[in-house]
Amino acid sequence: MTEFYPSDQYGFSNLLSEAELSVLGRLRTVLDEKVRPVINDYWERAEFPTEILPDLINLNLMDPEELNGEAPSALYGGFRNFELARLDASIVTLYNAQSGLFRTTVNLGGDAEQVTEMDPKIRSFELTGVFALTEPDHGSDIARGLATTARQEANGDWIINGEKRWIGGASMVQVLATFARDEADGQVKCFLVPTDSEGLEISKMHGKTALRMMQNADITYNEVRVSDDARLRNINTFADVAACLRNMRSDVAWIATGCAAGAYEEALKYVLHREQFGRPIAGFQLIQEKLATMLANVTASLGVVVRLTQQQAEGVYKDENSALAKMFTARMLRETVALAREIMGGNGILLENNVARFHADAEAIYSYEGTDEINALVVGRAITGLSAFNR
Repeated sequence: MTEFYPSDQYGFSNLLSEAELSVLGRLRTVLDEKVRPVINDYWERAEFPTEILPDLINLNLMDPEELNGEAPSALYGGFRNFELARLDASIVTLYNAQSGLFRTTVNLGGDAEQVTEMDPKIRSFELTGVFALTEPDHGSDIARGLATTARQEANGDWIINGEKRWIGGASMVQVLATFARDEADGQVKCFLVPTDSEGLEISKMHGKTALRMMQNADITYNEVRVSDDARLRNINTFADVAACLRNMRSDVAWIATGCAAGAYEEALKYVLHREQFGRPIAGFQLIQEKLATMLANVTASLGVVVRLTQQQAEGVYKDENSALAKMFTARMLRETVALAREIMGGNGILLENNVARFHADAEAIYSYEGTDEINALVVGRAITGLSAFNR
């Protein structure tokens, strides 16, 4: 049987149904025909190709027609990220901002009425949003350091003040899932803040050397008013936020794995046609050793994310499992893209050879949704029963 992915050595994708593979096949066609031809130019210009969004949205990837109304499997959701990430990190990061971060925040943070109302609109992109947690001065210490505030007035409205940073796609959506500390009880709450709110300022970050297409933003909230209906009812402490992050880290592990696969597959194409000393460099011993290492990294990462996703589908959610997956796959990504760049020599830093983007973007993936160190400490705490976090 021909594997669906050249990098799927153990055939993990065979766990998907034929209908789910058909959906991913449609996605691949759109990516190859509509997205691949333009991404290098947009990456160099640090702009997002917004003209591709209708093609991606019209695929109905969260409600694929091939499934005849049945809910997609959890593994399908993982391989959807894998397929997107095989092409580009910014494309998958933007799509996952809607399908993963925003949808997860609403589904876990909203009450039954809010989820019933909003989830279909999120799946269809009728309602678009992003996850706004990180702040200029607080990333890894956000649990205790979150400084954005919310105060409730007598009429029930909330007034939000503060700043957010690194919020990807903020200027392209309708609402910001904004996490703020309630001045009354000191606990973290979440508010869906419309991006056209008075007192809200969104500005594009410049000078990035990774995820250049992704439009990360600085956001300032100056006495921004939202109604109480904008508050997600089931987010009342940072523990509730952590429950969202536990789910999101598995998405990022899939993204890291997909990017590693993309880098490996592009490197393999290159060495098969690149000749030196009168023959393809794919026949050189050192090149083959590097290819084997890269494939092993992708295979091991796929094993981790597939099993993690299966566990979560069975209702087993552990912080340490998600953290371990994100930590491991991001490390494997970093090594894999470095080897892909290396076997291309100087050509590896040229965008036209389709590895330079992975090589640069891996650094962003290595840090977002929990740095390597923070994820290691989450795992270490589970192993030993002792917390090494600063108190």
